Amino acid sequence: MNTHALLSKYDVPAPRYTSYPTVPYWSDSPSTAQWLTALNQGFAEGPLVPWSLYIHTPFCESLCSFCGCNTSITKNHDKEDPYIDHLHREFALYREQVPGLSQQPLREIHLGGGSPTWFSASSLSRMVEGILKHVHLDPQHFEGAVEVDPRRATLEQLKVLQGFGFRRLSLGVQDFDPETQRLINRIQPYELTREVYDRARAVGYQSINFDLVYGLPKQTTQSVREMARLTLELRPDRIALYSFAKVPWIKPAQRLFKDDDLPEGSAKRELYEVARDILLDGGYEEIGMDHFALPHDNLAKASKSGTLHRNFMGYTDQRTNILLGLGVSSISEAPTCFHQNEKVLPVYERQVDAGKLPTLRGHLLNDEDRRQREQILKFMTTSRVRLWNDAQEADVKEFLAPMIEDQVVRVEDGCLQLTPQGMPFLRNVCMALDLRMRRQQPQVKVFSQSM
Repeated sequence: MNTHALLSKYDVPAPRYTSYPTVPYWSDSPSTAQWLTALNQGFAEGPLVPWSLYIHTPFCESLCSFCGCNTSITKNHDKEDPYIDHLHREFALYREQVPGLSQQPLREIHLGGGSPTWFSASSLSRMVEGILKHVHLDPQHFEGAVEVDPRRATLEQLKVLQGFGFRRLSLGVQDFDPETQRLINRIQPYELTREVYDRARAVGYQSINFDLVYGLPKQTTQSVREMARLTLELRPDRIALYSFAKVPWIKPAQRLFKDDDLPEGSAKRELYEVARDILLDGGYEEIGMDHFALPHDNLAKASKSGTLHRNFMGYTDQRTNILLGLGVSSISEAPTCFHQNEKVLPVYERQVDAGKLPTLRGHLLNDEDRRQREQILKFMTTSRVRLWNDAQEADVKEFLAPMIEDQVVRVEDGCLQLTPQGMPFLRNVCMALDLRMRRQQPQVKVFSQSM
């Protein structure tokens, strides 16, 4: 069967597997006390337990209509100080009850959003300093990373974060085509992106990522070729080439698009393949799903060494089993528990002001969950995993029988292995290992299409 036929056949809703269980299948939600117990138990698993920190900054000055993130659209920058105050109070509540956060080495801090560069340089300095002065940085592995909106990024902001040890930066590009930018309400000329890129290089950022998206309105093979060509001109160290996640039942702004404007099915995947071929010819290596890196970058090195990791921040080059999320809607994880903060900003603020951790929901992992999480993580990072026993092998073979027949995947010698032509179907194959989803098929659409 040719590639176009396979794409049409297997273009079905599928999770992205940044966690297992995936968020729609969280069921055993912890209390705040149970979450704190899980966090403390995670730090007690060894004498040295490195951890990572994610800080969510929800604010943007304008709405990008394609965006699926939890954002707050405002030009009122009087909100900067109150939000930072709440972040610091939340972290203080954690430190009072989880000693490991001050004692164990912090390996990574990631500022995401929304747009962290919505905040002024002085506010970013206060935000980060108020966190880092209370932690112990891993002297050999610490890495700071920030997501940057090139439309609102200054040299002062970049210098401030670089001074705190930030060396990795992700530029939100999406596409360089003016018409696509207009339709997604994100006017961002190529020259502006280049200016911010050059500034970041000049002040010492060692790994720069571009976030690109395929499947946006009015994209064509010609416009995507130009997007890839312009990307090669700047040559970022990493590239995330994401599929546009069409989820209008979650993000109503996406209903502003006309269906006729959106490439779908095999036509959408062709956009990825066009960009992929150009990037590979340009010296990039394909990493897992939707990611590319130059050979010198740590992401490519981790892929080769088998140490690639995946969590709520996507693919990373180092693994920590504890990820603490601060800020509205942030998601955290420990070995036995997921936890998400309140998603509505005023509710988050009220909880923190009351001296409470802003727990919204989460999931307590049972033994089966933990086992399946490791299997799916292994497959998402290496495209190969050993099955547990003959019973699981028989079950996987039955579930994936059409994909085995189509030579998308193999099951041999007790291992599940993606074939070279199977890369577009990584998410689909993982569903064979997703026992929670298979037991409870969704009654409504909860995931974007796999292509």
